[in-house]
Amino acid sequence: MQKILITGARSGIMSKVIDRIKRDYYVYLTVHTESELQRVKEKYQNYPNIECFKLDVTNENDVKKILKLDIDIFISNAAIAESGSVLEMNIDKIRKNFEINVFANMQLVQVIVQKMLKKGQGRIIVMASLAGKIPLPFAGAYSATKASLIKLIEALKIELKLITANIDLVLILPGLYQTGFNKLMVDKKYDDQDFIKYFDHELELIRKSENLILTLFEKQKLNSIVNKIVKAITLENPKFIYSAPLTQNLFAKIVSLFY
Repeated sequence: MQKILITGARSGIMSKVIDRIKRDYYVYLTVHTESELQRVKEKYQNYPNIECFKLDVTNENDVKKILKLDIDIFISNAAIAESGSVLEMNIDKIRKNFEINVFANMQLVQVIVQKMLKKGQGRIIVMASLAGKIPLPFAGAYSATKASLIKLIEALKIELKLITANIDLVLILPGLYQTGFNKLMVDKKYDDQDFIKYFDHELELIRKSENLILTLFEKQKLNSIVNKIVKAITLENPKFIYSAPLTQNLFAKIVSLFY
């Protein structure tokens, strides 16, 4: 069996992916907290080829756990989403968003690519977002982290071509899916007193607009993006970029023409 390391695999899209591949791969399934670890251990207790452990991507001791692993495919999925106005967000929140979504993930990519270079082959799959392609008001920090990931992986792809043809890089760009992640992101800023300070007269309009967007555009079924990720894992020659759903991908391309 090929061995896959997945970060941030507690639920949502990645849980569905694991359910699709759990009989055909040896999976190192990692989550952020001990409580999450207990839940996934219970869920996959009957699968000897699924090994669950805690991996905080910002913790050096946790990162050392992967050094001894034999990894054929790495899926970089760990992420958080801070929200708020770029005008007023506490810079520490922006820094935290970048620390986890960009710096910690890229550190893991560096470590694993170097292991794969010694092995002579491998595949890196990075979960970015369509949010990295278009400006998102009140989610600028999160959007910026995903844009940074996209550009870093695009640059890494060119660099790796100079030294090897046997390490595949794949970017996954999901749109809006109903996993709870988006709702949590848009809601958390309303607890921030700075946000209320500057946008108090617009709060109700902003909240209604965001809820309307989620209601209209969040996809309840995850199959379209799960299918893309499974292709990225299983195909002999995967594409560099997979995105879904189709309508949101087309919308992102149109919007990007004007920025």
